[in-house]
Amino acid sequence: MTTHGASREASAAARERLDALTDSTSVDAAQLADELAAVTALLDREVSLRRVLTDPAQPGEAKAELAGRLFGGQVSGSTADLVAGLVRSRWSRSRDLVDSIEELAATADLTAAQRTGALDDVEDELFRFGRIVSSNTELRAALTDRAATKAAKSELLRSLLGGRANVATERLVTRLVTAPRGRSLEAGLESLSKLAADRRNRMVAVVTSAVALSDGQKQRLGAALAKLYGRQMHLNLDVDPEVLGGIRVQVGDEVINGSIADRLEDASRRMAG
Repeated sequence: MTTHGASREASAAARERLDALTDSTSVDAAQLADELAAVTALLDREVSLRRVLTDPAQPGEAKAELAGRLFGGQVSGSTADLVAGLVRSRWSRSRDLVDSIEELAATADLTAAQRTGALDDVEDELFRFGRIVSSNTELRAALTDRAATKAAKSELLRSLLGGRANVATERLVTRLVTAPRGRSLEAGLESLSKLAADRRNRMVAVVTSAVALSDGQKQRLGAALAKLYGRQMHLNLDVDPEVLGGIRVQVGDEVINGSIADRLEDASRRMAG
């Protein structure tokens, strides 16, 4: 999602407040995610309400009081405080407020996974699910069918992921599929993967190799990429026998092609000099 100016600042401040809040293990991060998702759904439906809550002509405190009356008693105090802080801020577009709340909901679910040491699993599962969807046109059609009910889509995902994936993965994917908010399924999954990587201040490298990499190769490649980019790197691994040069690595918009040995040798040279 793209935000501009005031919205970027407001979103950044909201992420800091969420991090400060979820640093306390007494806060139920999964409950927070559910409540923020419910607020997202309400504001997505009620266009006039979100315009009032983002009206730059209205004092921030007045908007926060309105949000308190609307949501107080419906959500926990933690969620109500977060939403009040959000509407006090200035937003470039009313939709940016809703996008930010939705992102906070996903981040809260990822935080819950991180607390149990399952964040790596969730990252991998999101990536694998994206690959499954892209290669299965019938499944993609079923998950994006506008005529299908939310309940039917949720049940389909439960049959696919229930007991096989982390509960946070199932929650994130279900929310995306049942409330896509104008995004393609692929774009939504990509956004979730990036958000998961950001939880550890990591970059994501999508590595496609002609043959499966050994543990040693994965470690060396990850270490070389981390030093090249100056950040910890999470590897999403895929195998495609037809990949040219033996390996393809994509980090953001940059694509690196070539054999594993050549790439690692080049990385070593760059690190040395």
